[in-house]
Amino acid sequence: MMTYSRSIPLALLALFGTGLAQTVDGSKFDKPDGGPPGSYFAAGSSIPVAALQSAAAKASTPVPDATYPINGDKGAKKVTIHSDWTKFDQGAAYVWIADMDVDCDGIDYKCKGNPDGQHQTNFGALAAYEVPFFVIPDRFGTKYAKQLPGNNVGAVICNGKMFYGIYGDSDGDTPQVIGEASWLMARTCFPNDDLNGNSGHGDVDVTYILFTGDDSVLPSSALNKNYVTNFTTLRSMGDKLMTALAKNLKLVDGGDGGSPTTTAGSNPTSGSCEWEGHCAGASCKDENDCSGHLVCKSGKCASD
Repeated sequence: MMTYSRSIPLALLALFGTGLAQTVDGSKFDKPDGGPPGSYFAAGSSIPVAALQSAAAKASTPVPDATYPINGDKGAKKVTIHSDWTKFDQGAAYVWIADMDVDCDGIDYKCKGNPDGQHQTNFGALAAYEVPFFVIPDRFGTKYAKQLPGNNVGAVICNGKMFYGIYGDSDGDTPQVIGEASWLMARTCFPNDDLNGNSGHGDVDVTYILFTGDDSVLPSSALNKNYVTNFTTLRSMGDKLMTALAKNLKLVDGGDGGSPTTTAGSNPTSGSCEWEGHCAGASCKDENDCSGHLVCKSGKCASD
């Protein structure tokens, strides 16, 4: 029987199996300062983050009911959700640039600085400490519910990094505002700012990308009503959708809008490899780019 040293953090013991958060017991991470590390839901190194951020800044096609203030103050800056990228067969997405306030609705509604939190989120009662989710205005979510059925995978770009999350809640305040994310997402983006329910990131410099359609919905095998249970699935879907989007925008080689690029010798479907495009033989910069038990050796994913 395997034994564990008392020095191993309890959060690590929440992992079942080896490797990069294949399956997790979300309740073990449901703590203000003990949530999943950003590496669990960070984009792979093959994603052209800077180019996507630049392309997002050039988006200009609005849709009805797409403009909202970033807060409820009189004269607050308004942000528009753009539809330039929604016509693609694969990797279709809405995009906008906003600030990032903290949403703690769900089972962590009593988070610091959040006196008026709600017990529920739109599609369950998510844990803001464990789930990287973001929020859209309720009017927009209702109007475009066919494209956004809920729990759609998306991403934020903050501080030059990209993190994947899900559309997990909506804002129904008066006025409805834009630019909110869960405690986990906000504090991962801005770890030195002590963000909380009453103190957000006020600069309008965060890019939000929200994928559309049923194929972008995180499945129940990776998410229950409270927690993300498989971060590998979240990252795999995020990388696949983001690579398709980048190809459509001609930001990377190829044009089929399909799976992430693999290198010669990789075998995305063999063995226990769960993260397509990040299996043995795939290019990598560090272990966060490799599936499961694989590590990064000399720029290639390989067994330890």
